[in-house]
Amino acid sequence: MPIITLKRVKNYRAHVFDVASVYVRLPNGRERSYDLIEHGDSVTILPVDADGNIYFVKQYRIGSNSDLLELPAGVMDPGEEPSLSARRELREEIGLDAQDLKSLGGFYLAAGYSDEFNHVFLATGLFESPLDPDEDEFLNIEKIPVNEVYQKAFQDTLKDAKTLAALLIAKPDLEQNTQGD
Repeated sequence: MPIITLKRVKNYRAHVFDVASVYVRLPNGRERSYDLIEHGDSVTILPVDADGNIYFVKQYRIGSNSDLLELPAGVMDPGEEPSLSARRELREEIGLDAQDLKSLGGFYLAAGYSDEFNHVFLATGLFESPLDPDEDEFLNIEKIPVNEVYQKAFQDTLKDAKTLAALLIAKPDLEQNTQGD
C-alpha cells in the first residue's frame, strides 16, 4: 500500500518559500502530518571556459553565516524553462552566456522536507553577455582549473551541497572534455 496524500494546508507564506502541512495515510493505515517547504525549482550551472577553468561565485549565505564558494545557481521564475533560467543566471551572476548548454540531470536538494528540484547544466563556449545582478546579490567571481576544483571537493573545502552534487554529475563530461590536455 503506497503513502496517500489526504490534504495539503498552507501555513505560512514567506518571500522565497511557503510552509505547508501535508496530511498522509501511511502504508500501515495510520495518518500523520509532515511539514513541507514549498520552494520553486532551481538551476545550477557548471561553466567551463576554453582553458579548462570552472567559474564560481563566492557569496555570503545566511544559513552558514559565512561566504561560500558555489557554482552559479538560482531559482527558476514561475513557468520558466530550466535552460532559460540557467542562461539568465549565468548572465546575472558571472556576466557570461554559453554557446553550448547541456542538461546533466538533476536532484532534490532536501527531499525530507522540501519539494525543490535542482536542474544541472554544463555550459561551454562561454562569451560575454552580462545582465544586471539581483539587487541583493554581492558576488565575487573566481575561476579555478577543473583538477583543482575536484581537489577542493575531496579535501572538504567546498561546503555547498548543490555545487558538490553538480560536480559529481558533471565529472564524466569534464573528464571527456579534458582528455589529452
